[in-house]
Amino acid sequence: MSNFSYTPQNEAKFQEYVSRYPKLDSCMLPALWIVQEQEGWVSPEAMVYVASRVNKSPMQVYEVATFYTMFNLKPIGKYHIELCKTVSCMLMGARELKSFIKDTLGLEPGQTSADGLFTFNEVECQGACGDAPMIALNNVYHGKLTKEKLEKIIWECKNGN
Repeated sequence: MSNFSYTPQNEAKFQEYVSRYPKLDSCMLPALWIVQEQEGWVSPEAMVYVASRVNKSPMQVYEVATFYTMFNLKPIGKYHIELCKTVSCMLMGARELKSFIKDTLGLEPGQTSADGLFTFNEVECQGACGDAPMIALNNVYHGKLTKEKLEKIIWECKNGN
């Protein structure tokens, strides 16, 4: 049996989603989003729980969770830096920002700092090519980045601002 369960508030949210969909298994993505909002990531135990809630096998939930890159499949840091790695951002300086993150935080894509403060990932297009290069920091977008702007953002994170 799974050790994971929704909080009462998230159970209510799940039930509200269920009421919107004609088939229970159509709620798989919202059910996984609720898990990630609650825990910060989607654990194997949570996948088993979601499977039981949407009448699917744990493997079917795993297949969906691993297909979509927006689901975190391991714990992440307090600050999640997602750097766009597609053409517009690369042409506008994302490579330099990646090097800056490596030099400043000592992180390669997919890594979390030892203190648990930062996780760094490269992601596909964030849909704001006119603001390239850009990052999402805890789902807040920061565009037209320079090393100086990114340094300020990292400094604010480290100093709790």
